[in-house]
Amino acid sequence: MFRTIRYAALISLSLLVSVPTSAFSAERPPADYVDPVTDMEFMAIPGSTFVMGDKEDERSQPQHEVTIKPFLFGRFEVTFEQYAKFCSSTGRPIPSDSGWGMADRPVINVSWQDAVDFTKWLSGKSGKTFRLPSEAEWEFAARGGATTKFPWGDEIGRNIANCKECGSEWDDRMTAPVGSFAPNGYGLYDMTGNVYEWCLDARHDSYLGAPADGSVWGQNGKSNDMIIRGGAWNQPVKELTITRRCWDRADRKKNEYGFRVLLKQE
Repeated sequence: MFRTIRYAALISLSLLVSVPTSAFSAERPPADYVDPVTDMEFMAIPGSTFVMGDKEDERSQPQHEVTIKPFLFGRFEVTFEQYAKFCSSTGRPIPSDSGWGMADRPVINVSWQDAVDFTKWLSGKSGKTFRLPSEAEWEFAARGGATTKFPWGDEIGRNIANCKECGSEWDDRMTAPVGSFAPNGYGLYDMTGNVYEWCLDARHDSYLGAPADGSVWGQNGKSNDMIIRGGAWNQPVKELTITRRCWDRADRKKNEYGFRVLLKQE
């Protein structure tokens, strides 16, 4: 059985004062599930109905209600250390770290297909169902119960995330080690900034016709583009808002692309 622990954000953030990242690196509550194959930590995400989208962004319109079923979601982005176990098992080369280091940094230079293959491998190893999140599941988890532009409020603040203009030591230079900043209300780290995260959905230019049950929105026959969300270390603030939608080819590998894994609730 999975425990369904829910808790509020650990620290109330000031949007005007620089917050040292070291303040958030200790005293984490236990994960709701730890995968024995990769040591990935998962947090329980509750089921609920929320309003998805942004009335000020054409890509994120129309706003619409979506009902999400409970699931477990990676506490952190998949790291190089975790991805290396997949590479060792399957004979794949480890992706380039762009000279920034591996270990607890998010794996980068991985395509959508690479991320899907990782989840299939892990499912086969564990006997559980792992996959990428749907876009709706990702947005709901990223909110952490918030209705603001960012999990902590409507302003980006300073040194609360890693982006081109976030005020962190890694800004516009490289990725940060996972867990360098405060978690959101569901205990998830780096949903905002650091690396874009692949979702299982195909590109759709708006939410017209989007499913209302949180399920994966498949191919529309127009392109091979897949959804990425969350912004990255080299992106402006506008790309980090919870509702911002982006996409790229399924085979594209960049040092701003990573992923996070969903575990189906049993």
